[in-house]
Amino acid sequence: MDRIVAWHFTDPGCPWAYSSRPAIARLRWRFGDQLDWRLIVIGLSESAERYERRGYTPGRMAAGLREFERRFGMPFGSGVKPRMAPTSRACRAIVAAREESMELGYAALRAIQLMQFTTTGLLDDDAALRGALAKVDGLDAAAIVARIDEPEIIALYEEDKTRTRSAEGRPTHVQNRHAESDGPVRYTAPSVIFEAPDGRWLEVGGFQPFESYDTALANLDGSLERRSAPRRAADAVLAYPIGLTTAEVAAIMRASDLDDPDIRAAEAGLIAAVDSGELLCEPAGSDALWRPASPIGPPGEPDVLDAVA
Repeated sequence: MDRIVAWHFTDPGCPWAYSSRPAIARLRWRFGDQLDWRLIVIGLSESAERYERRGYTPGRMAAGLREFERRFGMPFGSGVKPRMAPTSRACRAIVAAREESMELGYAALRAIQLMQFTTTGLLDDDAALRGALAKVDGLDAAAIVARIDEPEIIALYEEDKTRTRSAEGRPTHVQNRHAESDGPVRYTAPSVIFEAPDGRWLEVGGFQPFESYDTALANLDGSLERRSAPRRAADAVLAYPIGLTTAEVAAIMRASDLDDPDIRAAEAGLIAAVDSGELLCEPAGSDALWRPASPIGPPGEPDVLDAVA
């Protein structure tokens, strides 16, 4: 079956990309393997100097992240980073994992995002990257970090950067959801371009609510099957072996697009599933990552929805 390709532009250092995870999780639940997700890293920064020139400090960043948590519900840590850090090495680690499989690339993205936003670990610290990636089943964290400076990985990373910086004149540019922080007009995280097998495409630029993605897909292909919300919170997690946060589960469980996510109800269902031995709860900043207690499917094979973006 020819599938719609979802070109997903993101970066592990972007709080908007991280905060979009509930909407993306709901999207992936609704359409499942009818979408073929392709991960593209943006490469927001090669050094910390650009942040410092613009007046960013670890304290200023930590204070700003509290607002993201209040608005969007993803977990954040309470600590302050020891210094500013660029995203380049973390992006290349994700590219190295992506070379093994797209699912592992997405799992690496999640692990590094959790490290970035719930701990004081730094995106350019190889030890911190190894620690984050060690939590990804089926991934050799040391081998991935060792590949960060390989010419092949650098070349692939530069290809991603070039593709990201090709938004001039596109819908993302027209809507002013682009950025020009390093020169060319680029896609901001988490832009998604949906491309149909016949070449038609629709673009959802920058941070958007779930309904923007859903509307784009409805206009691109009205024949797509739409899965209803799961009956139980545990059912959402069992479809995502790499784990979900409470906000992601609450987004998936919205009975209607007119309903707001009910984080308290989702959390209660998740806690009950841990109590029954069905799920595991791993603390993550102000919340938790909920994972299946037992392996799902044969090792190395993606489950119902592959890995969440």
